[in-house]
Amino acid sequence: MLKIGIIVGSTRPGRKSDQVAKWYYDIAKSRPDAEFEIIDLADVNLPLYDEPLPAGYHDYKNEHTQKWAEKIAQYDGFVIVTAEYNHSVPAVLKNALDYLYLEWNNKAVAFVSYGSSNGVRAVNTLRLIAGELQMADVRQQVMFNVFTDFDENNKFIPADSKAESVNDQLNQLIPWSKALKSVRENI
Repeated sequence: MLKIGIIVGSTRPGRKSDQVAKWYYDIAKSRPDAEFEIIDLADVNLPLYDEPLPAGYHDYKNEHTQKWAEKIAQYDGFVIVTAEYNHSVPAVLKNALDYLYLEWNNKAVAFVSYGSSNGVRAVNTLRLIAGELQMADVRQQVMFNVFTDFDENNKFIPADSKAESVNDQLNQLIPWSKALKSVRENI
């Protein structure tokens, strides 16, 4: 069975990404073609990158890096839930991605975003990062607007029609994850 990690890409107080990730998970978990798990970067709690060598060397010295690598290595694909901060990604998400290299290689990734412009610019940045990590990003993006998909108390209130976009996205992500798993097994 394929394992897909849903990464909660923000850790700030009052964040919305945990609500979005939980909603996504609740839809995804009913699918028979993969297992899903939420990976909350607030729980991972990585310091700013502190390895003596770049991740590409795959020579992790710190225990927190080794644990992070072990966690990420078990997944076949990812859904990254991101806010848009200053037309880009949250620093904690970029940091978590930068910590590893081989563990991301030849895996599929999908993006779920939110912001005043639906998080589109953050995802454009993530697509570039994913390419450098040798990840295959799927085209379908699930997007939310902070003015229409959240109430005045920042409670997540997506339209019912948004659930269809999750399944459309997973219909791209799961076949790519399966195909890339066979690539990894033959390297």
